[in-house]
Amino acid sequence: MAGPSINRIPLYAIVLPALGLLTWFLVGKTESALLAIVLAVVLLGNVISAVHHAEVIALRIGEPFGTLVLALAVTVIEVGMIVVLMVGGEPNPALMRDSIHAVVMLVLHGLAGLCIVVCALYHREPEFHVAGANAFLAVLIPMAVLVLVMPNYVASAPGPFYSNLQLIFVSVVCLLLYGAFLFVQTGWHRAYFQPVGDDDTVPLERPAPRIVVASFGLLLVALVSVVLLAKSLTPALGAALAVVQAPVAVIGIVIAAIVLLPESVAAVRAAARNRLQSSLNLALGSGVASIGLTVPAVAVVSRVIDQPLELGISSSNSVLLALGVLIAVITYGTGRTNVLAGVVHLVLLAAYLFLTFVP
Repeated sequence: MAGPSINRIPLYAIVLPALGLLTWFLVGKTESALLAIVLAVVLLGNVISAVHHAEVIALRIGEPFGTLVLALAVTVIEVGMIVVLMVGGEPNPALMRDSIHAVVMLVLHGLAGLCIVVCALYHREPEFHVAGANAFLAVLIPMAVLVLVMPNYVASAPGPFYSNLQLIFVSVVCLLLYGAFLFVQTGWHRAYFQPVGDDDTVPLERPAPRIVVASFGLLLVALVSVVLLAKSLTPALGAALAVVQAPVAVIGIVIAAIVLLPESVAAVRAAARNRLQSSLNLALGSGVASIGLTVPAVAVVSRVIDQPLELGISSSNSVLLALGVLIAVITYGTGRTNVLAGVVHLVLLAAYLFLTFVP
């Protein structure tokens, strides 16, 4: 698939971010189905614009720093959406838990599984660096367990909550783990995260500095537009969930799906070009960044507004998470994969979504 233009910025990537801010200013919050559709379309356009600008920046700075751009971008979207809903909406102490849990399941099984299937359909047995995949899992697994499982078993606070001191400790641990991972990914072991089996015979041309500067500014505008438009869509989303009698956890899945859309587009593109390592960098990297940065940021906000954070997931979800981790260790343990592994991961995602609606 063709990558972003490096000589000019497409008109849609300039117009849509500005249109997003204008639409949010004119519409505000709405429960109208028609206006909600308009907001959703503009929001999707801003996500696509964010993908373009992030890819331009990624081409300029190269791997593995390039994949960090999208990972940090989606984390900014996620934190912004959660904070906006916490401050301006009805109290939902489980919002961050539902969002992070959905991100972990979507990247570990949905996005990674889809990329494996796409890459395997084109290239049969795509390759990747075992050390790179294991580095992601070595950080993602303990952070997910500390944030999503351990609150159910501590004695300092009742139910699936951490005490204030425990929450501070876990937030610091998440930051330290993410910082250590970035040091490995961008420093001592950069080769672990470089693409394997790249079909491109000609090196990718780098965009001009003026294009990169413009894309950076427009990326920021697009990210802000996504957060604000998502806030405007919240009343309509709540009304729709009430009509279909969907569980509250679906809001977290919707947030995760929105913030992961830029990663998904770029990751599937990379998979189709036999760059599975880049796809895994994007997919698993967004999961690591989501926990490592979102938890500390939202924890600070929760203390400022004095709103508790319900973190522990249910027993059934804990079992499914453990099964998913086991399958991931098997998938990424050899450096080669095939379409079967991708299908297994997609089935686990389907199980997670089904059990969310039918617990």
